[in-house]
Amino acid sequence: MTETLDLAAVEHYFRALQDQICARLAELDGAARFREDAWTRATGGGGRTRVLTDGAVFEQAGVNFSEVSGDALPPAATVKRPELAGRAFRAMGVSLVVHPRNPYVPTSHCNVRCFVATKAYTEPVFWFGGGFDLTPYYGFDEDAEHWHRTALAACTLFGREVYPRYKQWCDEYFYLKHRDEQRGIGGLFFDDLNEWGFARSFAFARSVGDHYLAAYAPIVERRHATPFGERERDFQLYRRGRYVEFNLVYDRGTLFGLQTGGRTESILMSLPPKVRFRYNWQPQPGTPEADLYGRFLKPREWV
Repeated sequence: MTETLDLAAVEHYFRALQDQICARLAELDGAARFREDAWTRATGGGGRTRVLTDGAVFEQAGVNFSEVSGDALPPAATVKRPELAGRAFRAMGVSLVVHPRNPYVPTSHCNVRCFVATKAYTEPVFWFGGGFDLTPYYGFDEDAEHWHRTALAACTLFGREVYPRYKQWCDEYFYLKHRDEQRGIGGLFFDDLNEWGFARSFAFARSVGDHYLAAYAPIVERRHATPFGERERDFQLYRRGRYVEFNLVYDRGTLFGLQTGGRTESILMSLPPKVRFRYNWQPQPGTPEADLYGRFLKPREWV
């Protein structure tokens, strides 16, 4: 018997997740609120983009919900599954990026998504993907261990092999090949998940989405009031440049959105509001900045 694809339940969960995350981030900030732009896509679907700017804690936080459809999957969605090229599709998900004001608070990213590809006279093909990852500017073992313990907890009910597999995939995915450098300390990344069946795959995507705030909020609360000066701010803006490079060169979500004619402002809300590029900058040995490169931007086991 073919398993029912309950896409209405998926959409309901994604919308509720966006609401939950926005409410908690606004609470953590304590000053700013999210602005919402509802948008529609001419060829099918639309979404809700919510952005918080110039807050007390967050310089910018963007949380997107989108649900789009089309006559043919774009190249970004079929690079790993060429047999699905040309199929009609429906895609929905939540994607968010948080850029804090204080350099001691890491940038964070989370995404959970569902795709369904259809073709006449054949069964639809579904898959889930997503994850969350952390990009610190100044490294703390306590924060990294908490982040990865929470990632492990998100995976525990689904098998002992799940966290190591998706932790490694995250390390491999959030990697700037042109610089031979990790974007941050990783977390979880998964894609093309359907081998567990629809219900269990959806349950895992929910677990990942539900653990994001548990992973990030305690770090924000711990670090947001840490004193900092121009040196730390300068380094934060410099390291944000790596975020820009990754999102514009490698990120599948960015490519998918642009290839499907998505709303450009919503796609690029992941970019930081301020960034600084410098030619051939290198950290001084023995500094906290050098410690980030030497200890934290190297794949390692945190739990």
